[in-house]
Amino acid sequence: MSITTVFCFLGSLGGTEIVLIMLAILLFFGAKRIPELARGLGKGIREFKDATKEIKNDVEGSMKDEPTQK
Repeated sequence: MSITTVFCFLGSLGGTEIVLIMLAILLFFGAKRIPELARGLGKGIREFKDATKEIKNDVEGSMKDEPTQK
């Protein structure tokens, strides 16, 4: 998955818009809360990746276990 497909929802945001969004996040949550939010987001993403990898392995394993029908 390329970076362009991940951030496709951003559209054509420029540097100024991204800086304004970061500033708004800083104002809403404060400097002390941002590391906690980033850590929680990172843990959530890691759990999601692990779950999708586990499901993918289960599906691939079940496909290998099934005999081919002719």
